[in-house]
This record gives sequence, structure tokens and C-alpha cells, in this order.
Amino acid sequence: MAVQIVTIALFLSIIVPFGVYFLGQRSEGRFKYALLINVVSFFGTMLFASVFMFSQTLRANPVAESGDIGMAFLAAALVTGLATVGTGIATGQAASAALGAISENEKLMGKALIFVALAEGIAIYGLLISFTILGRV
Repeated sequence: MAVQIVTIALFLSIIVPFGVYFLGQRSEGRFKYALLINVVSFFGTMLFASVFMFSQTLRANPVAESGDIGMAFLAAALVTGLATVGTGIATGQAASAALGAISENEKLMGKALIFVALAEGIAIYGLLISFTILGRV
């Protein structure tokens, strides 16, 4: 039952801001207002879901009774999420600089792609760490 509620809340956290943006008053602040609704509803739903999911203990695993399994899942999720956010920031900056350099000199394409690929490595490191954390559970 709770999974359906969380799914509906996530669906609404995406649909409602679009409705506010497209059907609302035509003003300069409607984009910021729609974004605010999206952020608050999405992260509120995620907070509710994580509290609900990690508040229950599993009986099949003795480690779960101490509450360590929930923290391991939370740590793995945070590692993956923060690594991909960092990758997005780094790739965006490296790729825009690479496109600027390539537009001036086409011979720099190989060197520029190396820097973009190095930025993508951050996500792979995050996944490796999260797999290591989940492997110990």
C-alpha cells in the first residue's frame, strides 16, 4: 500500500509543476514557482519514502535487527547519487570547454575527449564504492 502511495506522490511531484507552469498565470516568476513545487514535493516524497523504508527491520538477517542494513543502503544510495551529480557538473564544464576548443582547432578533439572521459570516471568510482558497501551487507 505504501509503495503505491509513494509512486502516486512521485508521479504527482512531476505532473503538478508542469500544470502550474503551463496552465498558470503568465508571469516571469512562474518557472521559479513551478521549480519550487517540484523540488519540495519530490524531496518531501523521497524523505517520506526513505523514513518509511528504513524504519522497518527485516527478520531474516541478524544484521538487519541492529539497523545497519538500512544505513548501508542509504550510504550506497548517497554515494551513487552524489557521484553522479559530481559527474554531471564536471562533464558539463569539461564538455563545453572541449566544444569551444574543438571549434577553434579540430586537432584538439582527442585531447578534449580525454578530459570529458576523466570526468565520467567519477560516476564509475561511485558505483564501485556502492557495490563494495552493498557487498558487505
